[in-house]
Parts: sequence; structure tokens; C-alpha cells
Amino acid sequence: MSQTVLSACGMLCYWGEEVRAGFGLLKPDGVQRSDWGVSCCSPKTRITQITPGGRLLGFVRGEGSVSFIRAPPTGGLQGGRLKKLELKDKIRSMSCGENDAVLLTNEGKVFQLNKYNICSPIKYLADRTVIQIACGDQHCMALTDDGQLFTWGQNSSGQLGLGKKDESSSQSPQPLKSMTGIPLAQISAGGDHSFALSLSGVVFGWGRNNTGQLGLGDREDRYVPVCVKSLNRKKTVLISCGEDHTAVLTKDGLVFTSGSGCYGQLGHNSFSDELRPRLLGGLWGSEVSQIACGRHHTLALVGSSKTIYSFGCGEQGQLGNGQHTNQCVPLPVQLLHSESCLDQTVERIIAGGNLSVAFCAKQNGEVATADSSPRSSKGISVLDDELIENWIVNCENAKTWDKVKRKIKMLFSSASSISASFIDKCKDKHYKTSEGHSGLDLSLARCAFEKLAKQQKILLEVESVVERDLLPSLKNTTAAGIEALRVYLILPELLRVLRKIQRGTQLTIDLAKAILKLDQESLNLLTNLWTRMPYYYYRTAVRMFHSVAAHFTSQMTTDISCWDALKPTLHVLQKLYEVNGQRVTRLTEDCFYIKEINIVFVWIYYIQSNWNLPEQQYLNFLKTMENINIFVSFPSALDLKSKCRLFMALQVKQCPEMVRNRNLLCVNRETVLADTLTYLKTERPVFSLPLKVKFILENGFDDGGLCKEYFRLIGQDLAKSSGLIQSNEDSKLFWFSADTSGTTDGFYYLGIICGMAFSNHIHLNIGFPLALFKKLLHLNPTLRDLEELSPVEARNLKDLLTEDEDVVEKLDLDFTLHGQELIPNGQEVLVTKVNRQKYVDLYVDYFFNKSVEYQFTEFAKGFFEGVHVKFWTMFLPEELRLLLYGTCEYKWEELQKIATYEGCGPLDDLIQNFWTVFLELSEEHQKKFLVFMYGSDWLPVGGLSQLRLNIRKRVYENADERFPAAQTCYGNLELPNYSNIDVLRARLVHAITCCETFGVA
Repeated sequence: MSQTVLSACGMLCYWGEEVRAGFGLLKPDGVQRSDWGVSCCSPKTRITQITPGGRLLGFVRGEGSVSFIRAPPTGGLQGGRLKKLELKDKIRSMSCGENDAVLLTNEGKVFQLNKYNICSPIKYLADRTVIQIACGDQHCMALTDDGQLFTWGQNSSGQLGLGKKDESSSQSPQPLKSMTGIPLAQISAGGDHSFALSLSGVVFGWGRNNTGQLGLGDREDRYVPVCVKSLNRKKTVLISCGEDHTAVLTKDGLVFTSGSGCYGQLGHNSFSDELRPRLLGGLWGSEVSQIACGRHHTLALVGSSKTIYSFGCGEQGQLGNGQHTNQCVPLPVQLLHSESCLDQTVERIIAGGNLSVAFCAKQNGEVATADSSPRSSKGISVLDDELIENWIVNCENAKTWDKVKRKIKMLFSSASSISASFIDKCKDKHYKTSEGHSGLDLSLARCAFEKLAKQQKILLEVESVVERDLLPSLKNTTAAGIEALRVYLILPELLRVLRKIQRGTQLTIDLAKAILKLDQESLNLLTNLWTRMPYYYYRTAVRMFHSVAAHFTSQMTTDISCWDALKPTLHVLQKLYEVNGQRVTRLTEDCFYIKEINIVFVWIYYIQSNWNLPEQQYLNFLKTMENINIFVSFPSALDLKSKCRLFMALQVKQCPEMVRNRNLLCVNRETVLADTLTYLKTERPVFSLPLKVKFILENGFDDGGLCKEYFRLIGQDLAKSSGLIQSNEDSKLFWFSADTSGTTDGFYYLGIICGMAFSNHIHLNIGFPLALFKKLLHLNPTLRDLEELSPVEARNLKDLLTEDEDVVEKLDLDFTLHGQELIPNGQEVLVTKVNRQKYVDLYVDYFFNKSVEYQFTEFAKGFFEGVHVKFWTMFLPEELRLLLYGTCEYKWEELQKIATYEGCGPLDDLIQNFWTVFLELSEEHQKKFLVFMYGSDWLPVGGLSQLRLNIRKRVYENADERFPAAQTCYGNLELPNYSNIDVLRARLVHAITCCETFGVA
């Protein structure tokens, strides 16, 4: 064995398939070969890369020139000669497939070397800057600096990832649109399969999967990139592909392998395939720093000891152990041990085809023959402080401004670059990217956009690029993963600074439209991210969409085109509202209210009262009435008062005749319920029309007051004597009676009566629990709802959930309730600590659903018919109950504040005496005053301040003999000029306690 003299360029070791000594890079006598098949040499010129393929072997030199060896038609690489590729461009990297190769220049241009040794530029990529390339046997990949991934070549197994099983091969690069928005760190290609690794360590694979090389748990080929979920949060930093196996390296130095194991190339002490990535136990405890896959063998470098381990196919000596047998566990490769090699340490390993290569350098680190890490490839472009400062400095110079604009376009037209710019690398948090964690540091985005805003010229250019190029590019409705959704979290921070200079309106609309184009799965992922988004950034997102929605709402009366812009922003705002309820730190409800809608309602009322208007204003009114119902789908934008106004406006829109026509109901005060049931069964009223009530033998005229009195009375009858509902002893709230034997349609008519009350905007004095209104809105009641209706039962169930195991067993409960089995064979299943939550859930379900299924179904059927219109569903359960049941929160001083006077003033003795008497009354008598004045003691939304009280002084000669009189429909109280406070007190108390019939109402 001859002695090798090392040059200043370091040492190159190789083993495996027979090749010419030293690859022809130097004379044969400059090559040292061990007895176990490892050869070493030191080329005179620095070799930066060796790339073995199937029948092709490429070399990239330090000065950018390229040489290659091509195997002859018969035989292997040993029969090929080293040839220099004549190119003017300097080459940075090269990747070889079975017969072809792809070359990447220092300027980011791509050339392809075909099997005839003709090297030509890839024209489709001529206007792009490529930063990485990779070759499989028959297909190629290229990653550009703006994060776009292109594939071309054979597509027999879907290795191009274009999405169709029968998609033909492509000779020109095709953009992999399904990976839009994913910031990639590395691409890798195997025989007929492909991989991409994101900056957050998320692994995507596609193509041939017959041996499980994609690591997805099966053997089915994939035609689009699929996330290898078993590798999520493993901190993957490198992927290497063989012909039909794959190796993955994590930041912690762990190695996972999957795919074909028939040669032992997976290293798991077996020759079996692995369908999912399996941890390489043979190197457990050793921190692996590099991996490389050949056709059927694998190399791993342990950084601390600079030891290379090999396993897999060794038929051509590619394991470097002197044997020509297969090996299924990692064993060290024996490099040379001559004196001239003692100061050399392994810097990089390469495997490809049946060849293995190690780059070595002097231990003092002064000289290296190759890049020290396979992960040292240039990454995609990102926005950082240095770049922003450069833009600010050069934006005022006409010559440099064009260059700045090109860079802005490249960065801000790429969702991948935007995502990569703001990932949270603090303590490797970006590796935690998952359904609940975006991997972003939004404070970086906020700071960056605030710095950009210092130069308005730059900010406006960014706005233009995002609006013109970025958002239209987000055409793929299915996001490849969480990282592709990051752009939707980042852009509100841009809108935040644009809003400060009254910009960004159209951008907000376009962003909303892009969000709404996402498929349901992607939209669900985005809403999950919103749920866990830091409070201040979530609030920013809400404010941006809210401000634009409010702006266009205010324009509704004058601009008929605003509706197209309003709908998408309202839609996104509604989704943000739905997320708000799931957040730990929530925004208050009024953050979503669009108060500008009240201006519209005032305008609608004005138009309806003044029909002699200019044509354009009338057209605006028609357009508004045509579209205003969209707010029904986005109720979060309206407070309760606005919803009520919208409800009434839509009632008139749907049934214009309600302004003139009424349903007339004649009832006897003593038989209200019976008369009502007869009326409903025989008359079949049109429920879209308002109700007008007449009490038999009474002279009252119904302008609203009699209707209130009617529903107060019928509510009392339903609660006391109908047998349909019963009051809970503890909560005093009403729920359906379990006994249905005495009625066939009673629950249906109960529903109609409740629906009529709601439709006529009148309270029905029956205290139903919130659970009823949840069920009407198809929401499931919970244990908290049971606690409201039946506190004792709920408390027992809550205790059950917290008791120790031995206490639960002593209770001797089974899965039955009131003799009904909650599950099949429930009598035989005891409640334990393990299944007690299930028992509680089934208990609540039985109580609210199964035990009253018939009663509620009939009630709901009647309620829907009584309300008649569908848009009542815009109300929340709490709002429905408040509107039907009213409120009983009395702040009596508010009644005095809203009072107006006729024929007197607030300082008159009569008025002073009245308020003294009223405020001294017991609360029971004060409530009776409300019934006397308004027909009901239940208050509308907003309480007493929403009532009208107009006190009229009436002068009579016999005033002390007269009683106060009320016009309930109008809120007028006629008060005789009593001689003193005692007379006033006696007459007022008598009036409110004894007078129930209506004269003037």
C-alpha cells in the first residue's frame, strides 16, 4: 500500500462500487487503499461536492467548475472517464439521478445535464432564483428563494405531487401549488418518492410508497404532499432518501428510518419493512449529526466522535467494513489509520447509488474540503431588521428604489417568505407547530410593520404587492398544514399600521375573501389558531375586520355597492366571534357590535314614513331592504336592541300587510286559555299578522296594552292549570311535565302561544330555563343548565364527579334513571370513577332530551309555527329568554327619570306627592303599578328606562273621589288633582290592586 501525501485541500475517502482510482481527479499513485476497501486521496483542487447517482457521478469544484463520470452502456462507473463540463456559469451545487443531473449556479439559475451529456438551461425557471435542487431516479425538484417548489420528470407513482393519479410526466417544471405558503428548509428525492421539510420541522412526503418509504403507515402511493404526522414535533432537521427507504435526522441527534428493510438499510436488526418512521435504537445515546442514504444502504455520522456508522446493502463494499454482505445494524466504518491521516477528522458524509464518500479536514479546522453541514444550503428569503433598514435608506434614491421594489415584490408576494420571517425560534418554539400552536412570534411581525410604517412610501408599496400579488396567489383552498395558514395571522398586523393612515380597506376585504375560500378542514385549523392566539393580536384581527364592516355599514344608505364588500368582512367577524367564546382571555361582546347599523334602522323608519323621495334614495332603500337580512347570518355584529329592530324590519319586509291587518282574538277574562285553544283550533290565524285582543264585555281598544294583558293572563293559566308544565321546587322555573297521557296536542299549542308572544314582542310570564332556548337553537344543554333548573340534582351529580373512588362505589349507582336504562344493560353496569363522567353526561341528556322528546318536539313545532319567520334564530339563547320572559331587575329610580309631564311639572306638589307615595310602596305594589300602567310587570330589554311614562294632571271639582286612570298602550297616567298626599295614596293603591278591567287601554 503506497503512502498518500495530503494536500492543503484535505482528504477524500470513498468506498463501495468500483471506480477509477481517485475518480480520475489525481494520479493513481496518489490514492491510498485499505485492505477493507476504503480508499483515500487528496485532490489538488478543492472539491465542494460529490453527488453519486445511478449511472452518473458528479463533482463540483471550489471555483465552480463541474466534472462528471458516466457509466458506459454496459458496466458500472469503473468503465467511465472523468469529463469536465464546459460552462461559463459557476456552479454551486449538483444533484444526480439515474442518468440525468441538475446543476445550480451561484446566481440561482438551473441547468440540466441529459443522458447525451448535453447541458442546457431550464428556461421555465430562468426568471427565478433557485436555492436548492434534488434528483430522484427519474424526477427533479427545485426550491426558489421565494419558497416556491417546482417538480418535473417522471410521475409514474405521483412523485411530482401534482395531484392526479394519471397525471402524465412533465418535462418542464410545474409549481407544486399544494405546498403554497409552507416555508421550506430542505427538499429531498428518492427513487420514485419525494420529501420536503419545513422550517418548523414538519415533514411532507409523496410519490411511491410500496414499502412504506413515506412513513404514513401504509403502502399506498400518494399523489399530493402529505404530512408525516408521526414526525411532528420531533424537531426534524434533515431528510435523506434511498431508492425505497428514507432516513430522518432530528435536532437532538436521533435517527428515524422507514421503508424497505430487505437489505437491512433501516438498521433495526431485521430485514423487515417499516411503514412508519422508527427510531434507530442501535445509535441510541449517540448524537448523530449527519445522515446519508445510498440506493440500499445508509450512513450516519456521530459528531462527537466523528465516527461513521453504516448499515444495509454491502454487496459492493459500500458499508466500508471489508465485507460484501448485508448488515442490519449500525457498525463503524474503518477509515485509514496511517500517520498522514491522524490529524484528519470527518466533516461530511455522502451516499448515493452504491457509493459512499466522506470529506475530511484537518482537526484544527483551518481547511475544509466541503461545506461543514449538509444543512448549510441557502434558505428562502425573509424580512429582517437589516433588510428593512436597507429599504429605508435606499427608497428615496430613484436608482435604488427599483431594486427595493423588486425585493418587496419577491418577499410580500410569497406566503412562504412572510411565514418564514416571523417564526418563533426562541427555545425552538417553532418546532412545536401543531393544530394549537402557530409557531409564530407575532411581536416580530408587529415590530417589522411598525418599522416599515416609518417610511410611508415603502408601506404603500407593500400594501400594493400584498393586494395585487399575494392574496390572488392564495388560490389553493386546502392548506397543506398549519404553516400555510400563518399568513392569515400575520396580515392583520400589516392592516393595523395601514389603518393608522386610513388605508387597507380593500386589502381587508380581499383577506376576508381568501379566508372564506379555505375548505372546511383548513378553516377549522385557522379557527383553532385564533382560539390560542395571544390576546392583543387576536384583538387586532377583530378590530381590523370590525372597522371595515362598520365603515361599509355606515355607507349602506347612500352606496348600494357596499353590500358586496360588507358580507365577507361580516362573515369573518362572525367566525372570530364564535372563536371568542372558546378563548381563555376573551373580548367583551361589544367589541363585535356594529353600532352604525342603528343609523340604518332610523333611516329605514324615515323612508317608510316619507315615500315622496328622490329616485336614487328610493333605489338605495330597496337595495337596503333586499340585503339587510344578511345580518341574520352574522348576529354577533348586533346588540340585542339592534337585533330587535332588525327582526321587526324583516317582519314588515316579509309581510307588508301586517301594517294594516290584524288577527282578532276575542276572549273572556275568566276563560282565557280555553278560549285561546278554541280560537287556534277553529280559526287557524295567519301568524305573520300581529295579534289584536278584545276582552268580552270590556270596552278597551287594543293598541298594544290589551295584548300585554292577554299574554299575562294566559301565562298565569298555563303555569297554574294547564298540566303541560310544572315548576321545580328549588328553582321555581318551569319544565315540561313528564305525564303526556292527558293531552294529544297541548304541547303543540303551548309552543304556538309562546311563538305568538315572541312574534308580537310581548313577554309571557313563564319562567323557562335557558336549556329550552338552547334546544330551540339546536344547542345541547349541559350540567350547568341542569344546575339552573334543578339545583339539588345538579349538586349531587357534581359531587359524584369529585368523590373518591371508594365513596363512588358505596353509592351503588348503575346506568339507570327513573327506571330507564341509560345504556344497553344499564342495570348491570355500575358507576365507577372511570365511567362517572359518562354517567353524568347521559343523565343530563336523559333529563333534557330523551325524557321529554315528545313534549319538546311538539312544542318546537308549535313555536316555529307561531313565530312564523325563520330569522328569529339570530338571537342567542339568553336573548330569546329575555325577549320572551322579560327581565325582573327593577331600578325604580329609572322610572322617575324617564317621566314626562302634561299640565304640571316635576316640582308641583301633586307630582312630588306621587313620587313620595310610589317610592314608599312595597315592591309587590310597585309591580302591580306596572301591570296597571303597562299590562305586565315584566320589563323589556334595558329595563324601566325603556318604558314611557307620561303623567297628565287632571283638574276635577270632585278630584278626591276619582281614581288614577291609565292608557296602557301609550304609557299615559291621568292623575286627578288630589287635595293631599293621603288621598293620593289611598286612591292609587286601590287603583293598582282592584282595577283589572279595561276601559281606555
